[in-house]
Amino acid sequence: MNYFVTAIGTDSGKTLVSSILVEALKADYWKPVQAGKPLDTETVKELVSNEITRFHPETHIFKLPASPHAAAKFEHLAIQLDDFVLPETTNDIVIEGAGGVLVPINQEHYVIDIARELSAPVILVVNLYLGCINHTLLTVDYLKRNKIPVLGIVFNGESNFESENIIEEKSGYKVLLRLPKLSLINKEIIKYWADELMLNWYE
Repeated sequence: MNYFVTAIGTDSGKTLVSSILVEALKADYWKPVQAGKPLDTETVKELVSNEITRFHPETHIFKLPASPHAAAKFEHLAIQLDDFVLPETTNDIVIEGAGGVLVPINQEHYVIDIARELSAPVILVVNLYLGCINHTLLTVDYLKRNKIPVLGIVFNGESNFESENIIEEKSGYKVLLRLPKLSLINKEIIKYWADELMLNWYE
């Protein structure tokens, strides 16, 4: 099984959630498109402690920290959807997207089209801030209208019952994990939340 981690926007906590998923499932990790540094693959490597996970090389790495289509254009390159081929492995893969669902990778396609191309169901990261309800429900509407399968939501940040409750109710998606705002992130913290995730995973 492969899983595509996306979010309602940039800096939502995809790399943190990907690390937790990788540790929980002992899955491989793959970041198809990286724009700017630090490299998310290196971050996940530092946070995962199991010895089963393999880290697959990015398909594209760009220097400019920008939307993939812009970062590619800056280097006089173009991203094609068929550039993305699943790495060869017998293990599950956690695939981390770039930015939010509708971040463009070229003039025709968005990041979410990579998930569709790879037939990978989505795990949606929702960071809790003023405005997240609107951004989340717009994202959910797009995913549903385009029949993109979603395994569930991970809430990330300081808990807000009203926001979480209405997002859960309106989306109908399962809540896989509620991550508090973490002041410290290390291997031990990732392992703790990986264990918490597994409590909900098979419910």
